[in-house]
Amino acid sequence: MTDQNKSAEKPWGGRFTEPTDAFVERFTASVGFDQRLYHHDITGSIAHATMLAEVGVLTGDERDTIIEGLKAVKADIEAGTFEWSVSLEDVHMNIEARLTDRIGITGKKLHTGRSRNDQVATDIRLYLRDEIDVIAEELRRLQAGLLDLAEREAETIMPGFTHLQTAQPVTFGHHLLAWYEMLVRDAERLQDCRKRVNVMPLGAAALAGTTYPIDRNITAKLLGFDRPSENSLDSVSDRDFAIEFCSFAALLMTHLSRFSEELVLWTSAQFDFIDLPDRFCTGSSIMPQKKNPDVPELVRGKTGRVNGHLISLLTLMKSQPLAYNKDNQEDKEPLFDTVDTVKGCLKAYADMVPAIEARADNMRVAAKRGFSTATDLADYLVKKGVAFRDAHEIVGKAVAFGVAEGRDLSEMTTEELTRFSDVIGEDVFDVLTLEGSVQARNHLGGTAPEQVRAAVARARKVL
Repeated sequence: MTDQNKSAEKPWGGRFTEPTDAFVERFTASVGFDQRLYHHDITGSIAHATMLAEVGVLTGDERDTIIEGLKAVKADIEAGTFEWSVSLEDVHMNIEARLTDRIGITGKKLHTGRSRNDQVATDIRLYLRDEIDVIAEELRRLQAGLLDLAEREAETIMPGFTHLQTAQPVTFGHHLLAWYEMLVRDAERLQDCRKRVNVMPLGAAALAGTTYPIDRNITAKLLGFDRPSENSLDSVSDRDFAIEFCSFAALLMTHLSRFSEELVLWTSAQFDFIDLPDRFCTGSSIMPQKKNPDVPELVRGKTGRVNGHLISLLTLMKSQPLAYNKDNQEDKEPLFDTVDTVKGCLKAYADMVPAIEARADNMRVAAKRGFSTATDLADYLVKKGVAFRDAHEIVGKAVAFGVAEGRDLSEMTTEELTRFSDVIGEDVFDVLTLEGSVQARNHLGGTAPEQVRAAVARARKVL
């Protein structure tokens, strides 16, 4: 076989006089990872063939033959009998070649009026749109689990921290709702991202549109897109939507990593605030007493992986001239891995969170350490007419006394407390208790148990 004949084996090889180098063929092929787009590629092709028949570029018989052939190819792929070829480079050319083998020359007409450039851009959007919907559902499942747990633990008192030092008493339910609020913002960002994903580039062809009388609105409607894209150059080269999704994912993973850090701390012997079910933990190969919180630890670790994918895509696009460039083949693996990682982490958390058991007694003991009601004493003094700065100093001296004596403010006598201010009376102990402290913050967004329950009820109405 002559070199010219060898080059002709490529669907695009007419102008070449020698075959692609074997290493280059492997190096430039994407079929090893983009074959996961097969479903969306076939879906897009069916819509494209339908539109071509509508505008008279294909006959009705040709359309039907192509569609039946594509469905047969899909069945082969899903049955595991489809042989992917590196020499055909990518998912698109593999499917088209198999289609042509099945139905003959009519299969070669499918590519009329489009390019692999707008085809792959469409496939990725269809794929990501579907995955966003799956991720959104897992995110809702995790949010629902947090709401259930927060309601259950609405009255469980724990220390609230700043600088990881005891600050003020809060409830475990209130703390969990802080996590929930992070996820609310994540869910909003995801849905906002979906709007920009759901724009159809098909019809932009290689970069300048096509001379065929296509109707892009027909194709957009068939594929469930909100609208066709406006500019053909931008259509084939835009990967903002993938970057935006990875940005959402990086922030979501940052939140999950923060949750993980707290869970890891809380399961330690030093905190012992919660217990995770055994099925989410592992043991040690040498220390028989160990119960390691591997799921939170691994989620925390995977955050760096997703952050890296975001930087990879930003760097990929930062200096590309218009329009499509081969660089963009590198968009898929970071995007695919981000999708897989986010789905896995959300599933793990959505399964695990409802099964968290609070060790309420340990949380309460911890909340009593570190003078967590000191601010309540200062507020008490202010309500008695003491200026806040003076109240701050008075309480500071009382705390110093407590440190020296090894006693909390609530463990001091009235006589001891009146040494620091004569406005202190017996009623001071109403605010120095943990229950009094959390209940006193009975306002929207506050720590009071009834506010936690009200917040859960509001959240459930919109979830």
